[in-house]
Amino acid sequence: MPLTPSRIIIVMGVSSSGKSTVGQSIARRLHVPFLDGDGYHPEANVEKMRAGIPLDDADRWPWLERLAAALHDAADRKGAAVGACSALKRAYRTFLTEKAGEPITFVYLDGSREVIGERMARRNHEYMPTSLLDSQFATLEIPDPETENVLVVPVTDSVDQITRTVIKSLDHLKTFKRWQ
Repeated sequence: MPLTPSRIIIVMGVSSSGKSTVGQSIARRLHVPFLDGDGYHPEANVEKMRAGIPLDDADRWPWLERLAAALHDAADRKGAAVGACSALKRAYRTFLTEKAGEPITFVYLDGSREVIGERMARRNHEYMPTSLLDSQFATLEIPDPETENVLVVPVTDSVDQITRTVIKSLDHLKTFKRWQ
C-alpha cells in the first residue's frame, strides 16, 4: 500500500538498529525537529532498563503518549517532525498514531539478531544493556507495509542511503527539502 502522507515520521526498530542516528539524519535533511524517544521515558522506566529489566506494556503507555504529544506539538510548530522510538508492537504504533491525532509514517530499520547484536556490543548505551536485546526481538512485531503506514529499510544500508530512501518516499514533504 502506498504511504499515507504525514507530518510525523518515526524511525523504529530494536535497540542499536540506528534509530537516533537515522532519525537525526532525516530531520537534518528536512530541516525539522528531531525528538529522541529515549528522552520521554519516565525515570522509573530508565531505572528498570538500567537494571536489565525489560519494560512491560504498563511502563510503555505513558511514555508513548508523552512522545506522541511532543511530536504533534513539534509538527505544529515546524510543519513536520521526526522521532526515534522502538515502537516494537503494532499496538504501540497504533497508540502513537491515535495519541498524535494524525497519521504517522514509520520507518522500520530491519536487521537480523546477529547484525544488531554486533552493533550493540560495540556501543555503550546509558541504560540499555546487551542482555535486553533478546527481549526486544521477542517483543518485536515486524510491521507490515500492506496494512501499516511503514517504509521498511535494511539496517545494513549506510545512514546516507537510508536517509535518501526515506526522503525520496516523502514526496509530500518536498517543501522542506531546501537543498533541491
